[in-house]
Amino acid sequence: MTEQPPQPVQNPLTMVMKAKSEEDYAALAQLVGHLQSLPPDQNPVIIALNKIGTVHFARFAFLGNDQLAVITTYDGAFEVYINEFIDTIGDIFNALLAHAASAPPLPVQIHRQEFLDYVRSVDVGCVGRFYSAYPERTVLDILGPVGAPS
Repeated sequence: MTEQPPQPVQNPLTMVMKAKSEEDYAALAQLVGHLQSLPPDQNPVIIALNKIGTVHFARFAFLGNDQLAVITTYDGAFEVYINEFIDTIGDIFNALLAHAASAPPLPVQIHRQEFLDYVRSVDVGCVGRFYSAYPERTVLDILGPVGAPS
């Protein structure tokens, strides 16, 4: 019998939000475009990712002409991960969710559980197992103390 690889310490998130309207989709595109155009030391998303220190990869992707995906690979528990984002860039999520259909009540800082439930509901799960080339290594294992966010 073939031995199964260990369950990775990393977890995938593919959060797909549907825009309320064409105008809201355009507003999402403008907001994400603005964020992505900022220098890394001024981009609140990159600053948060570095501060949290558990994210291996993160990106935004537009799907079709009415959806925005937030795609990440992170270490640890889902609830801890999402709450860290609420604490560091909750207002970014408030701005994005203002244009999303079926969004939870805002602000996310006050409606944490509703936001957690929403993210779970729009997370597109993996087909089959999640692959990792380094299933037992966290971001901090890879970066070490020198590369760890301060």
